[in-house]
Amino acid sequence: MARLEDEFSSFSDDNPKDDSHSFGLTDRGLKRQNNQDHFLIARLNKSMRVLSTSLPVDTRLHGRDYGEVIVVADGMGGHAAGEMASRLAIRHLIQNVLDKIHWHFHGEVEEANFIESLKSILRTTHDRVLAEAQRHIEKRGMGTTCTLAYVVWPTLYVLHAGDSRCYLIRDRDCQQITTDQTLARQMVEAGGLAPEEEQTSRWSNVLWNVIGGNGEGVIAEVHRIELQPDDIVLLCTDGLHRYVNRELLLQAVQQFDSPDVLCKHLLELALQGGGEDNITIAVYRASGQSLLKSTWIDDFETQLNSDSPEDSFELLEDKPRTTVDLSQGDDPPDPLAETTPDGN
Repeated sequence: MARLEDEFSSFSDDNPKDDSHSFGLTDRGLKRQNNQDHFLIARLNKSMRVLSTSLPVDTRLHGRDYGEVIVVADGMGGHAAGEMASRLAIRHLIQNVLDKIHWHFHGEVEEANFIESLKSILRTTHDRVLAEAQRHIEKRGMGTTCTLAYVVWPTLYVLHAGDSRCYLIRDRDCQQITTDQTLARQMVEAGGLAPEEEQTSRWSNVLWNVIGGNGEGVIAEVHRIELQPDDIVLLCTDGLHRYVNRELLLQAVQQFDSPDVLCKHLLELALQGGGEDNITIAVYRASGQSLLKSTWIDDFETQLNSDSPEDSFELLEDKPRTTVDLSQGDDPPDPLAETTPDGN
């Protein structure tokens, strides 16, 4: 347990007056030298920045909270470029979600248009990561998975690309909301690979849809779910779900009520299972009650707006995950070929 206290980074939304809270953590694992994962948990509220007044008020006035956003991202492309890709993607997503959020709260945008806006945000994030990679040759090919959960009670919107996951745990059921956008999952869906062989297949680390990477576009997967009190929404990178299946997740949720204890327990399970990759976990527990005032996102705003020049990015040779661009004219490697006699 000493390692947990020393090695992982975490954030807790632990307002003692609020019985709905979230917790997230990230850990580099046992085998990797660096952590390419990032996560963010934030409360969203209406606010006003006062530029000039004769009244004795703060420069920032807040209304009540209207939503919560949780994001996890798993970068790839060498330790420095991968870390940059996941950080850049979350930063760009949050900046644009903040721009769109005001319209949705006031009912000025129909939900269908709001969902299209979410998809557009993911596409512009993809373009932003590609543009950064083009500026520096050492970052070429960098990319990241990204899974975002956006709660405006009682509705949950999930925006997704890659093989990070979003689970919904309700009562005695654990449902995977997102799809693993890997060649191994395509093989399973095509009947060329048994479901129990998916996690160990060499195609499980080959992504066909990511932010950035070598692709010209990204496909935005969006889900809409009506939450119920006591639901658990759990986001994670593949460093967790390759070792902790849905049965173990459900057992852990039933055993641990507190999101922070739950996250730390799941991290321990992933480390015990091998811990070969970076591990990131974020949990939101729904209470069904109104959210209370929070100023954390305003504090984080100064970080979002500070563009500090990046140092040089030296890439590592170890690149355990790759991407394929299915939009190009050249045929990608055919994983189904191995499932037929003599590869035919």
